[in-house]
Amino acid sequence: MSIIGVSSEVSLAYETFGDPGDPPVLLVMGFGAQLPAWHEDFCRALADRGRYVIRYDNRDCGLSTGFDDHPVDMGEFIAAVSSGDLPAALAMVPYRLSDMAADGLGLLTALGVERAHVVGASMGGMIAQTMAVSAPERVLTLTSMMSSTGESGYGGSSPEAQAVLFAPKPADREGYVAVAEKELVWASRRYGDAAALRELAAASYDRAYRPAGIARQLGAMILSGSRADVLRALRVPTLVIHGLDDTLIDPSGGRRTAELVPGAELLLIPDMGHDRPRELWPTLIDALAAHTG
Repeated sequence: MSIIGVSSEVSLAYETFGDPGDPPVLLVMGFGAQLPAWHEDFCRALADRGRYVIRYDNRDCGLSTGFDDHPVDMGEFIAAVSSGDLPAALAMVPYRLSDMAADGLGLLTALGVERAHVVGASMGGMIAQTMAVSAPERVLTLTSMMSSTGESGYGGSSPEAQAVLFAPKPADREGYVAVAEKELVWASRRYGDAAALRELAAASYDRAYRPAGIARQLGAMILSGSRADVLRALRVPTLVIHGLDDTLIDPSGGRRTAELVPGAELLLIPDMGHDRPRELWPTLIDALAAHTG
């Protein structure tokens, strides 16, 4: 793992897999998740297909730069958004998805990569979409996985999934790890793995327990708005992947993304939720290898 400056205010933690001479694939993780959420074995399997794989921590997560000098109270932010007090909500959050997209592009620049295949999951899909629309000349292909367009009415969460997402997590390690299995609410119904969720939670807690960044990332996601108009104009080859069991971002989010992007391919995967079960890695890696080929 290395840390590199990508702008005057942000440094990102990252890891690479494979031969730098192979086509680069940038993996962008989602809301509150550190780079290990792109499992090392998954990254190595993709690298074995002839890709130079790059995974990283978004700002305000893991070992990348945090913005703790801009505290955001999650309850106050949600209350402001719910009441329609947009000016108050905007004043709370120090950055947007466009800034997080610039981080990813800055990482490519710092690594000497002119153009890359960009793959984003969940909020990472939103960041990847933003990279593609803001700098299409640097994105060879886009893969938007278990994500949405920022429009209301698409990609909503079930009440049960939303309750788990917004519930405060225990600050102690034992409690933090124990509640991780509640994320089964949005996982694959067939392959959901409570032990794997606890294992990732333990590794993430030990690596970098930084809960304050979650509210800022959430704010960036909510306040960045709809990408519908810019996605209609996107001319980057696009693959949209969504699990049919997803209750955190409903499959309508993936369908809508594929509907908007001209020529986009839509891959709906049975038995996949808002996760990437190991049993489905061959399907996912085959799709990514074909799309980035």
